[in-house]
Amino acid sequence: MKDMSLREQSIVLIGFMGVGKTTIGKAVAKKLYRDFIDIDEEIEKKFNMPPSEIFKEYGESVFRQTEKELIIDACKQKLKIISVGGGAFLQDEVREACLSDCIIFFLDLSWESWKERISLLIDSRPVLQGKNIDQIKELFENRQPIYKEHHSRVVTDDLPVEEVADYITASLKTAWDIYEPN
Repeated sequence: MKDMSLREQSIVLIGFMGVGKTTIGKAVAKKLYRDFIDIDEEIEKKFNMPPSEIFKEYGESVFRQTEKELIIDACKQKLKIISVGGGAFLQDEVREACLSDCIIFFLDLSWESWKERISLLIDSRPVLQGKNIDQIKELFENRQPIYKEHHSRVVTDDLPVEEVADYITASLKTAWDIYEPN
């Protein structure tokens, strides 16, 4: 979207499920006085049920189609902070919309750090259901290449939410000053 200035572009947070996209996204939104959009929450509202139920009742393809439509729509909006699901970037159209219309931050968390969070995630994430630790590690590793296309990478291991949010905010402000000085 070339008619939108860099400062107006929405910010998209990507990364594997449970890396903190929603928590960090809310903190960044607060610091930049922007609205926060959690795509998974928007899907839940649309179906009036959690993702795990949507997967069971309608299947993953319906979930992914709805996810794609919501993300493409959100990317066209100005001044938003958008958290997309861990699997959203599996879809080329989603990746292309985010790359062309938004600024993408990849929240990169190591397997070792992520594994410590598994007990908090296992029940609410449909793609983890019925998988053992080796299968989950394989999913984690298989998803890493889809996150390679981004504008900035933030390694979040052992960093508090506020520190990551401050880093993202500061790097955005620096980029804005360099590429679009007032």
